[in-house]
Amino acid sequence: MSSDRKARLAAVGPRLRALRRRHGLTLAALAERTGINESTLSRLEGGTRKPTLEMLLPLAEVYAVPLDELVGAPRTGDPRIHLKPATRDGMTFVPLSRPGGIQAHKLLIPPRPDTEPHLSTHEGFEWVYVLAGRLRLLLGDRTVILRPGEAAEFDTHVPHWLGSDDDRTVELLILFGTQGERAHLKARTS
Repeated sequence: MSSDRKARLAAVGPRLRALRRRHGLTLAALAERTGINESTLSRLEGGTRKPTLEMLLPLAEVYAVPLDELVGAPRTGDPRIHLKPATRDGMTFVPLSRPGGIQAHKLLIPPRPDTEPHLSTHEGFEWVYVLAGRLRLLLGDRTVILRPGEAAEFDTHVPHWLGSDDDRTVELLILFGTQGERAHLKARTS
């Protein structure tokens, strides 16, 4: 076995531990979600147990990452991102990055003159860059208007809302971590 392959395999345990901690999971909670017992998970993370496909598949699912990312496989094939837009609350999110870590999306927000802004909070930070239109950002008790070429970064624990400031669709780039992606794209509305 090549030294590069050995190094990649040795990094699987620490990578699994880092992912579990980043997701705020205990070994017990992860065991419950994956069906893999706590002892096995501990040995995987410590590098004393070799991972099998049967173990890695449920872990990749829980962490919402490609299997290749768990094992540190080198990227091969087509480097293009296959864009699959998602619409939520009238906004269209177009993914510009692969799953895992910081997420980049192009966001299209149509004008919603009859919609009352609903401020929300969630874990993480967001960064926005306006490509076209005028963005109205409500951040706590402040209103900030951003024009093309302007950017903002904010802690998403602060109540916030994004919308068009006029009668045109606003286009922006938005970066957020996995918590922000869950809040924007995967949370269910009541």
